[in-house]
Amino acid sequence: MWSAILSGFSDSPSQGRVVRFLLENGFGVNEEGRICCNSIPIASTQIGQQVGVDRRVVDTTAKRILDSRYRDIFLSMRATPDLTLIADKLSLSVITILPDDATKPGIVDACIHVLSSHGIAIRQLFVTDPHLSEDPRLVIITESVIPAQVIEDLRALPFVRRLIL
Repeated sequence: MWSAILSGFSDSPSQGRVVRFLLENGFGVNEEGRICCNSIPIASTQIGQQVGVDRRVVDTTAKRILDSRYRDIFLSMRATPDLTLIADKLSLSVITILPDDATKPGIVDACIHVLSSHGIAIRQLFVTDPHLSEDPRLVIITESVIPAQVIEDLRALPFVRRLIL
């Protein structure tokens, strides 16, 4: 679906960058054609600065989204809090798994199985969409320190290219 949305804006590389930024960050568009985060409007100039385009490109992109078949997706888009940056302050652990091929099914299931078989509680999971990211990953935030055996069991999974603690 994401690749279809992005290809819908392939005629304008600058608008395509805006759409990619919105998808990567969980930003939507409101009925008035403003970029928003969980219904809170964000200034087009701020989005433009982040993406490297003029604010008018951001405004035009938002209006174009409302006139597209992707309207309902962007009207419903919601951002989620990411605990990775504050995990240490909350005494949580973070493990990042970089798969060989993120499009293959079963990656999340296998990782959850390893953690649950060791009695490790999961607080949060983030999966980077392989269609939006050049380096897709699975980020797992756990309640406790991850024992060495769990790390080894995760590394032993056939799809794991790299593990980051």
